[in-house]
Amino acid sequence: MKITNQEENLRYSEEELKEFEELISQKLDQSRKELNYIKQALSKRNDSGTDNTSGTSKLLEDGADTTEKENLSQLAARQQKFTQQLENAMIRIKNGTYGICVDTGKLIPKERLRAVPHTQHSIEAKLKKAN
Repeated sequence: MKITNQEENLRYSEEELKEFEELISQKLDQSRKELNYIKQALSKRNDSGTDNTSGTSKLLEDGADTTEKENLSQLAARQQKFTQQLENAMIRIKNGTYGICVDTGKLIPKERLRAVPHTQHSIEAKLKKAN
């Protein structure tokens, strides 16, 4: 089946999609590893341990622990969201909608997809939303 130039401009070729799939797969593996690391750090933080120091140093430690837990929780939430966005990008590759701007319907430039492989917006659409 011969694809016309007009059709080519509406989607990426199988070879191009394969390149993006490999890139996303690598980022997904890395993202999952980072998420697991953060979750392990959180679970270690949730272990109160056997250290029973008393007085103000204990209060300071509790405050620092709470702040660190909050930071780790926020980091885990961001990493979870990023992982989900990468997984959604893989789905778009499979169903043939990857690389198409959801706002303009035009192809997102390869350079942008290489930098932000999970994006669904062209720079033009993103800039319009910002204004």
